[in-house]
Amino acid sequence: MSCASCLKFLMFFFNGIIFLAGAGILAVGIWVKVDSGSIFTFLEKIPDAPSELGQVLNVGYLLIVLGGLLLIIGFLGCCGAMRESKCMLLLFFIIVMLILLAEVSGAIVLLVFRPLVDSLFVKFGHVAVQNIKTDYGKNSDITGLWDTIMSTLKCCGYNNYTDFTNSSYHLEKGYPPMCCQDSGAPCVPGCFSRIKALIDDNSVVIIGVALAIAALELGAMVTSMSLFCKIKSA
Repeated sequence: MSCASCLKFLMFFFNGIIFLAGAGILAVGIWVKVDSGSIFTFLEKIPDAPSELGQVLNVGYLLIVLGGLLLIIGFLGCCGAMRESKCMLLLFFIIVMLILLAEVSGAIVLLVFRPLVDSLFVKFGHVAVQNIKTDYGKNSDITGLWDTIMSTLKCCGYNNYTDFTNSSYHLEKGYPPMCCQDSGAPCVPGCFSRIKALIDDNSVVIIGVALAIAALELGAMVTSMSLFCKIKSA
């Protein structure tokens, strides 16, 4: 196998993965926008929610744009290699480089503004608890969302079972079955602590996936430029 053929194969390999990832992200983005029972609809209905939470509602559009962008990148890479088009390969390189720079910038911003993220979680916790006390058991969407979260993660409330204390649901029916209070079973943790523990326990996997994506992008950039130079010198 010649060097040019090897480079073409690598381009197909890298861009095949990028194309499939884009299709998956695009599908998730479309699902987010069409699923009226998703968590984003829940956030829209929260009274007196922090203004920052409204930005979460745009995540569906963000996923659609990102998925579409990855599909374009995969197309440019595959067609550029197949047709040996220097223009398409150069455009592919520039787009991937800009995405990589945006990812690095985003990671730096998250690290710098970590205290702001923590404060948003605190604000959201107050809103979530108030939402439980007033709407759980009355609003079917909110009740179904909390029941799904609590049964899936084996947790109770945002902080713990006391979030339901003196709520309209608690005064009528007691604590939800997932909380195990009325049956004398041990308490289950709050959903926030459960989610935080899951993230902490899988932090190595999350970092590994991020590094793998960065390595994939770097590999695609190097391969595209190598093929670009090979075509140019041919």
